[in-house]
Amino acid sequence: MKKRKLGNSGLEVSALGLGCMGMSFGYGPAQDKKDMIALIRLAVEKGVTFFDTAEVYGPFINEELVGEALAPFRDKVVIATKFGFKESPEGGRWSGLDSRPEHIRESVEGSLKRLKTDVIDLYYQHRVDPDVPIEDVAGAVKDLIQQGKVKHFGLSEAGVQTIRRAHAVQPVTALQSEYSLWWREPEDELLPTLEELGIGFVPFSPLGRGFLTGKMDENVTFDSTDFRNSLPRFNHENRKANQAFVDLISSIATQKQTTSAQVALAWLLAQQPWIVPIPGTTKIHRLEENLGAIDLELSAKDLQQIDESASAIAIHGERYAAQQARLINR
Repeated sequence: MKKRKLGNSGLEVSALGLGCMGMSFGYGPAQDKKDMIALIRLAVEKGVTFFDTAEVYGPFINEELVGEALAPFRDKVVIATKFGFKESPEGGRWSGLDSRPEHIRESVEGSLKRLKTDVIDLYYQHRVDPDVPIEDVAGAVKDLIQQGKVKHFGLSEAGVQTIRRAHAVQPVTALQSEYSLWWREPEDELLPTLEELGIGFVPFSPLGRGFLTGKMDENVTFDSTDFRNSLPRFNHENRKANQAFVDLISSIATQKQTTSAQVALAWLLAQQPWIVPIPGTTKIHRLEENLGAIDLELSAKDLQQIDESASAIAIHGERYAAQQARLINR
């Protein structure tokens, strides 16, 4: 398995990580726990060392799943989890953001217990909290690092100025945000800033929440609990209009005698050596397919063809509905 370092931090992980959210949350009913433990452990056998979860996934059950699955391999893997949401008084769901230092201190104890570990390798603020200065957040995580409960500090969906302010208090190891051929906004300001500061980048939804695999079209239907039902980009008309992206990737895959998913992931890997995508899956054959992208070499000509063709395609639909977008405070 090829390895990559997340920026200048020295944190080395497999070139592809595994996003575990969908095993418990977001894309329909939670999958069978035994099957998902087997999948995670197979990923370890195949060389994956970077696993992503969060307390909000479930809530809580995804961390428990990841903790149980990785317990036998704890010294060989890097576990990333996230804090920053608050549970509603009714329990079982989340009612907003809370990155107050006292809440971070509470959250880390719960995550450590569920993950069956005494230290979290990479601890992300899940979303920027507009009510808490980012310096206070970074300071709280700095304290946890000094106490030996956390090794590295990360941010998710943060903007350039927020990253700079946090980094000045406690060096940021990685930023996790959405990035794919279907969402290239990070290229404008984020990637240059991360390169300047020596911060790694962990793209989530690198396959466009499944759309870039070419396995769905405008007629696909989702389970009633699948959050893609609420995303404008996934409504019927927009899926139909966005098929041009799928066709582009498929044409490259045909030329390279590979799959669309592998092309989409290889494209991301080719952007910077400090980028580590975390595609998620609940299927063994998809895990194996995704890992095949690591050895797919896209030439400069391939990359130019993809960039030129993609830039000529208009994206239809926002990536989040208005209510969800309000949680992205950069």
